[in-house]
Amino acid sequence: MAQVAIFAGVIAALGLVPALQLPAMPVPVTLQSLGVMLAGSILGARKGAASVVLFLALVAIGLPLLAGGRGGLGVFATPSVGFLIGWPIAAFVIGWLTERRGLPYSIGWGVAFNVIGGIVVMYVFGLGGMMLVGGLSLGAATVALLPFIPGDLVKAVLAALIAKPVHASYPGLLRQRMRKQADADVPVV
Repeated sequence: MAQVAIFAGVIAALGLVPALQLPAMPVPVTLQSLGVMLAGSILGARKGAASVVLFLALVAIGLPLLAGGRGGLGVFATPSVGFLIGWPIAAFVIGWLTERRGLPYSIGWGVAFNVIGGIVVMYVFGLGGMMLVGGLSLGAATVALLPFIPGDLVKAVLAALIAKPVHASYPGLLRQRMRKQADADVPVV
């Protein structure tokens, strides 16, 4: 539980960096998606997703933890709602892929998993929110996401670079993937 609470705090702390609202963009650029990637990369699927759910619950009860000091149920009625709903799923996907890969943690695989969960999965939900709540067409919502890609790629690399030494120092953070019976029957030499 402490790890879950700590990463909810990490996501909240990243919200202290002011959001960047680009012209004609329905959703602000924030560092908090880096926290989502870190949660999945470091804590794994279940604890990573739980930390994001805890963070969102705190936002929902009114704590101003989102970038720009936003909080309360009203934030779930903005075009950002798709991203917010996608955050725990993104952390879960990143963590699940990381757990399946196993240790030692690889920066290359970590970046790939952060891109899959922290960009692809998150953008699918973000598109939905911008279309449903923001009233954008699929094409307009897709174009609106383009400016996010370079920064999110940097976040994916940063999350992997941070996760590598954390896993080297604390190898028990991730659930170990289940060994196949055939692997268990092979003698170790």
